[in-house]
Amino acid sequence: MDVSQTNGVIVLDKPPDISSARVVAKVKSVLKARKVGHTGTLDPMATGVLVCCVNQATRIAQFLIHGKKRYCATLRLGIETDTQDATGKVISDTGPISVKAERIGSVISRFEGTYLQSPPAYSALKMKGIPLYRYARAGRPVHKPARRVMIDTIEILAIAPPLVRFVVTCSSGTYVRTLCADIGRELGCGGHLEALRRTGNGRFTTDDALTVPELEALAAKDQVAERMVSMADALSDIPEATANKALTLQIKHGRVIHARDINGLPLNGADGSQKTQVYLKLLDAQRNLLAVVQHHRQSDKLSYVCVFSDHID
Repeated sequence: MDVSQTNGVIVLDKPPDISSARVVAKVKSVLKARKVGHTGTLDPMATGVLVCCVNQATRIAQFLIHGKKRYCATLRLGIETDTQDATGKVISDTGPISVKAERIGSVISRFEGTYLQSPPAYSALKMKGIPLYRYARAGRPVHKPARRVMIDTIEILAIAPPLVRFVVTCSSGTYVRTLCADIGRELGCGGHLEALRRTGNGRFTTDDALTVPELEALAAKDQVAERMVSMADALSDIPEATANKALTLQIKHGRVIHARDINGLPLNGADGSQKTQVYLKLLDAQRNLLAVVQHHRQSDKLSYVCVFSDHID
């Protein structure tokens, strides 16, 4: 199989000290793919799950990017850095930590739920098309307005001051290094992120991930397809329906389709809840993804979100 023409998702275990962009470039080179994108940046010092969308699968990244993230983090108390992590310059050092473990645990637990988080000045967020970290490195840091993030759970693994290890599940867009800095500030001693590993991104975990050498070895044996997740399976949270020949022809020609054209149209979300608007994936008999459409309850007409004509004969 010519993997360069294959559409799907490859999950990488990002190594430390390399940017997400460089990992994506490596995947593109190894697979000889036309396009590769990812569904959430990891800082260079971080390791773990990096979901890479290959070729036409870059078009479904919009559905994957908002998935919950899960991290294993190490917080070092007593030292603040300008980047909020171990790569930065020390801006405050309070010395030995005298905070009791019980207070540390109590303060950390308060961050569960929603809270307003100020994005770090050293981040890939952009202003006028330029990443904020470039402004910061030039001595002109830009501070974006605080935004609401969701911390679903924080599980403390170990407290051995000045180090605290914990697992956090949070919304997309949450900065764990900022969470560490905020915890340190709340404790009155400061803190920064010492180490970070992403263990989950949406439905994908480290169990699904390949190291770069493993990907290269599979490519050399022409076996990458065995580990590539199909677009249909990658969108496991989106209800599905199989298109018959007539509906497939309608999709091929971009004709308007209606809810009545689809037998057994799933009107609820994947969790069974009724929603005002529901995404739906349309598959052929071989489970190739033909299109993603959106159903609005107030209308019988379905709206195309993306169509994958490569799979339509």
